[in-house]
Amino acid sequence: MTGGATTEPVILDAMELTSDPDLKARFAESAHRILADLVSGGAALGWVEPPSRDEVAELLGHVLSAVRAGNASLRAAYLDRRLVGLGYWLRYERPTHRPHADLEKIAVAGAVHGRGVGRTLTASLIADAREAAIEVLTLDARGDNSNALHLYRSLGFTEYGRLPGFVAVGEHRYDKVFCMLDFRTQG
Repeated sequence: MTGGATTEPVILDAMELTSDPDLKARFAESAHRILADLVSGGAALGWVEPPSRDEVAELLGHVLSAVRAGNASLRAAYLDRRLVGLGYWLRYERPTHRPHADLEKIAVAGAVHGRGVGRTLTASLIADAREAAIEVLTLDARGDNSNALHLYRSLGFTEYGRLPGFVAVGEHRYDKVFCMLDFRTQG
């Protein structure tokens, strides 16, 4: 990454991220901070309570291992060498589902919401999926996460199912919305 102040995020793939010793050393801690802050604020990232540092480090280790095996993509967004977002997809493990992958997480620091970081991360992950010959990229989102659902629709995802009241957060219930981007139907 170059020095100097930037207004556009720099999106790194897993290889670029892990080849920079400084970024690699800070990545898990910075990712933990983003995820914990978002979950503390009620973000729909799959946790009810903020994840621990160890839990995030283990998750990232799993994703990086899958990247090395050709079964995942990880992208990290930086502004001025400060992590402001991350996202990844994982190839399905079942042999009959191997041509497909699930977009697992897109997390963007609250301070940069609305600046296109999530869109840029997601578009980069979509490009990685195409390059990896993924046929269908799926995701699920909490039904009240209208900003994320709008973003996904604008990038070509379509809803293919919904489980009403499936996600339980305390006494609150939310729909679980399933979306897909079918590369087989695109030229």
